[in-house]
Amino acid sequence: MAQARNQKIMNTEPSSPVAAMRRDLAQKIAAHTPQAGAQATAIPGLTLYRRTSPSPCYPATYEPSLTVFAQGRKRINLGGTTYFCDESTFLLSSVDVPVVSQIVEASEEVPFLSLQLKLNLSVVREILSQVEFQPLVNSSQGRGIAIGVTTVELLKPCSRLLDLLKTPEDIPFLNNLIQREIVYRLLRGPQGERLRAIATTGDQSNRTAKAIAWLRANYSKPLRLDELAEIAHMGISTLHHHFRALTGMSPLQYQKQLRLQAARERMLIEGLDAASAAFEVGYESPSQFNREYKRFFGQPPMRDIKALRTASAPPSSMI
Repeated sequence: MAQARNQKIMNTEPSSPVAAMRRDLAQKIAAHTPQAGAQATAIPGLTLYRRTSPSPCYPATYEPSLTVFAQGRKRINLGGTTYFCDESTFLLSSVDVPVVSQIVEASEEVPFLSLQLKLNLSVVREILSQVEFQPLVNSSQGRGIAIGVTTVELLKPCSRLLDLLKTPEDIPFLNNLIQREIVYRLLRGPQGERLRAIATTGDQSNRTAKAIAWLRANYSKPLRLDELAEIAHMGISTLHHHFRALTGMSPLQYQKQLRLQAARERMLIEGLDAASAAFEVGYESPSQFNREYKRFFGQPPMRDIKALRTASAPPSSMI
């Protein structure tokens, strides 16, 4: 029955090279994800995802990465901007950004299927030093994530990357070559401008990304904007402007989301009580933590954790 349903859906798609490549990629992801959930692979930085039902909204953090959606639909919100993703799109994240994500179309018969590949910015810089690109335009503007339409040129190396899972002895040599081609294709596309700006030393986006990286690594410490601006080699107002442009939020809002997500994960995985989790992530007042947690997640900490465990819902790091 499931095979008939899949065949029916595939036959309704346009008969084009890119549609054929999408179907091929979906079949390969499905072959390596027999169970619902996230599947780490033998290829460093490559994770495959299979979901068999729609999900509630949940917080997640996107690292610099490429996510290719092969089947199903997803909604992502960053700083009040909503992005819709389906089997014709990919998502490019150039910095660490906390988002709210929701799978809106998935079933046992037609599961949501995607792959995520973490990007090595040193590889991006190496390619930029070797290949001539058009000058950046308005490089300091725009969010840290972008949605693009998948092409045959991008899908081909993604498909070859999955093929390596069948010949693990080839991974050490061919993996780096294929990933470089993927990065090259991204840089050549219209969404690549954001990635180029982040990787270009001296660009405002590159400086802002340094502040974002520091804040992500030190979210439990008190936030002092003058110190953060010094890390980015910017004035405070300039940093605030570019930080909001990239992430859709202020540094303080960004830190708060990181703290709340980290506290939720500690309570869920390590079994900490709300007060202990609050202190560990940098809160000085448990009552303030409870108020902000309820505002962000919709209910008080322990009630939320109990609901997550009862429903076997994903932790905040789920993509």
